[in-house]
Amino acid sequence: MDRMNAMDAGFLFIEDENAPMHVGAVLVFEGPAPAYGDVLRLFTAKLGDVPRHRQRVVSPPLHLGRPVWVDDEHFRVLHHVRRTALPSPGTDDRLRDLAGRIFARQLDRARPLWEVWLVEGLAGGRWALVAKLHHCMVDGVAGADLLGVVLDRRPDAEVPAPAAWTPRPAPSSLDLVVDGVRDAVLAPARHAAALPALARRLRAGSEVADLGRAVLRSLPGTARRLAVGTPRSLNGQVGPRRRWLWARAGLPEVKAIREVTGGTANDIVLAAVTRGFRDLLGERGELVPGTVVRTMVPVSVRSRAERGRLTNRVGAVLVNLPVAEPDPVRRVADLRAQLDELKASGQAAGADVLTGLGDAAAPALLALAGRAVARFPQRLLQTATTNVPGPRAPLYLLGRELTDIYPWVPLGASIRTNVGIFSYRDRITFGISADLDGVPDAQVLADGIRAGFDELTAATTGRCQRSPEGCP
Repeated sequence: MDRMNAMDAGFLFIEDENAPMHVGAVLVFEGPAPAYGDVLRLFTAKLGDVPRHRQRVVSPPLHLGRPVWVDDEHFRVLHHVRRTALPSPGTDDRLRDLAGRIFARQLDRARPLWEVWLVEGLAGGRWALVAKLHHCMVDGVAGADLLGVVLDRRPDAEVPAPAAWTPRPAPSSLDLVVDGVRDAVLAPARHAAALPALARRLRAGSEVADLGRAVLRSLPGTARRLAVGTPRSLNGQVGPRRRWLWARAGLPEVKAIREVTGGTANDIVLAAVTRGFRDLLGERGELVPGTVVRTMVPVSVRSRAERGRLTNRVGAVLVNLPVAEPDPVRRVADLRAQLDELKASGQAAGADVLTGLGDAAAPALLALAGRAVARFPQRLLQTATTNVPGPRAPLYLLGRELTDIYPWVPLGASIRTNVGIFSYRDRITFGISADLDGVPDAQVLADGIRAGFDELTAATTGRCQRSPEGCP
């Protein structure tokens, strides 16, 4: 059977009515909008390349085994590709409001866990797709890979003929129980069988031992980061309603800033997000010296061989956004130092190893643990910041050019605001997901992110004027 791994199942277990666990995006295209029937035919033709989109989730009785994927014998593309239109004038604000309502709703667990809306009537002769997929199906990198399946690299690409598809019979409840028990028995045995080889590598001083020593060296730095004070208002109960906002930046401006500050593009992007939270806390009167906003930064541990595999292959690191630092260039330096230390420690890979060990745990315990984590109030993290690189070449759907992609990331675990980041061609877009009731001032965060790039450009240009060596 096609069984979920522990991480995929975890995203399913932590979902509830106030915290739907799907990722998504709004894709904006130049017009005119295609006919609805043409979009249906396109998705029907492309589904052969993503068989998961015709499969639904089935859980064994009493969680005696992790959930499995089975073919949906009642699959109809009409249930998943839908159509709507914006009232005139079709402004970006109205598109964002519509997308926020769509993203706030859970996907139907009785069907394959994805949904696409064709949205007509966007101002400027444009149109859009609002797409959402459950996080148990994809991580951010797999979602970016999926764009290459649905979209084309040429405007004149032909729509392939749909391949015949016959659903495989669904397993019986007895089959699910027997296979789940077998997996629960064999998975720990597989992990146990790997322990002697791991011990030999450790004794030989291999890269595993190097990783372990690096993680141990990083513990003091991790302890320092966790000891710093965080604001209280960014955590709290998350309700059912969402507000979704955008921000934009250009890759050329990021490159110009990097030539002065050094570091990576991710350092610059996180510094701009830091400015957004700095403004938000300043408006709330919570910006005090030494305060940080702690973010989880997912890191892909996907190998080249795993590219295109629609599953979750991520670790994560914890980063303190230095919101109390007034100097934008020093914020970049602070973030660069943290990320360099985290990369050297191998914490993302270590987290992936620990997550993999979850495959050996009893599925019923995984389900209980996932629900407990989702409902237990926490203040360790205030946000998540997901940065996914997308294609640099233009993409098309039915001959229409894709102009912008705005990502959506879900909320949960007492976190009221998350930031998704996606790069496409020469631009970077930010999707700010916020609890509508808990973060009524989310626009301050979105505006602050854009201001962060302007501030860094002004600061680095000024430094170049004072010391032109090495500046663009």
